[in-house]
Amino acid sequence: MLVFIEESGDTGRRLEKGSSKFFIISLVLFEEDEEALACDQRIALLRRELKVNESYEFHFTHNSHRVKLEFLKAIQPYNFVYFTVVINKDPKKLWGPGFSTKMSFYKYACNMVLTNALPHLNNAIILLDKSGDPTFRSELSKYLKRKLNSEGKKVIKKLKQQRSSSNNLLQLADYISGIISRKSQNKKDWKGYYNFISSKEIWVQEWPK
Repeated sequence: MLVFIEESGDTGRRLEKGSSKFFIISLVLFEEDEEALACDQRIALLRRELKVNESYEFHFTHNSHRVKLEFLKAIQPYNFVYFTVVINKDPKKLWGPGFSTKMSFYKYACNMVLTNALPHLNNAIILLDKSGDPTFRSELSKYLKRKLNSEGKKVIKKLKQQRSSSNNLLQLADYISGIISRKSQNKKDWKGYYNFISSKEIWVQEWPK
C-alpha cells in the first residue's frame, strides 16, 4: 500500500496580505504497488508525448489548461482513491496556538487527513513532500507515527519525504489538492477538472464549519 500526500495553498494567517483563504491537503492511496508503478510510468510517458523535458513538473497551479487536461486523461484509468481536508483559515472560524506556526499547522493538517483515511490504511508506505529543515521533517515523522500507530495496528510501515518535483505520484496528489482548491473557491472551471477525479473521492472534509 502506497500513500502520497500533497497540499495546495499556504499555512499563512494574514489573508488580507495575500495568504490563501484555504489550506488544502490531499492523500492519494494506491492499494496495489503495481498499480502505483503503472500510473507512475504513465505520467513519465506523458512527458514524452507532450515533448517536455524529463524533469518537467506537473503542478496544477502552474500548468496550462491543455497540460492539465492531458494529465487528468492520463491518470484517470488507474485505481486509486483520495481523501482531502479543506481548512478554512477565516480568523472568525480558525484560531488557537496550534495554527500559529507552519510546523504545528502542517502537522495538524497531516494528522487530520491521515485520521480520515485510517480505516483504509494498513502497513502503508507514506510519502510526503519534502519541506522545511531536517529538524522539522524529523519531528513531523515522529509525530505522525506516534499518533497513528498507537492503537495496536501498524498503520504506517514507513514514512518518507521527497521533493514533489522528482516524484510523479506526489504530483498527482498536488493535482487533487489543486482541483479541490478550485472547487472550494467556486472557480468557474472547477467542474471540468473535477469530473476526471470525482469517482475516486472517498471523503472531502471541510473544516471548521
